[in-house]
Parts: sequence; structure tokens; C-alpha cells
Amino acid sequence: MSEDFPQDQFSDSDSRPALPPPDFDFLIYSLRLQAEMNLGLLPMMSDQGSDLELARHHIDLLAMLQEKTKGNLTAEEKRALDNSVMELRFRFVEAQKQSAQ
Repeated sequence: MSEDFPQDQFSDSDSRPALPPPDFDFLIYSLRLQAEMNLGLLPMMSDQGSDLELARHHIDLLAMLQEKTKGNLTAEEKRALDNSVMELRFRFVEAQKQSAQ
């Protein structure tokens, strides 16, 4: 990827820390973080409320990855993905119940 996009065009090392390598764990983390943010679970974002439709979309993306990568993940990657999907689905149901009240 770095061959396609020279670093000096897209990052200013003085303004932010270096980005982590683009790996599967970071992809899971990024999608999970987006879902958590849209569920209103992050303290820094809690004043902005929740967007359940967008949260569900991110959870569905993780579930699609879960299905498409079956049998191709390390034990750690599978555990991280499975746990993320299960926990986010649970939190989504909780958020739906709260919004209905």
C-alpha cells in the first residue's frame, strides 16, 4: 500500500502519531469503534446521542466479515471478530430498548 501512496503526501508526522499497519485486527477494531460510537457507548461521543441505523450497518459489516472469512482466520482473529459481533449485537438490543422508553 505504501508503494501506491507515498507517505509524505498524506500524513503530517508533526500533527498526529503514525498510523498502525493495515491488518485484520485493526479493521475489526475500526468497525467496532464505529458501531460503539453510533450506539452512544463512547464517553467522548455520548452527548451526540446514538444512530441505531448506522450502528446496525457497522455490526452487519462485521457479521459479513465473520461469514466471508470462515476457516481463514487465526484463533485470535476469530475470537476478536466473534466477540465483537456478539457483544455489539447485545448492546444494540439494549440501545433499542432504551430508545423505545
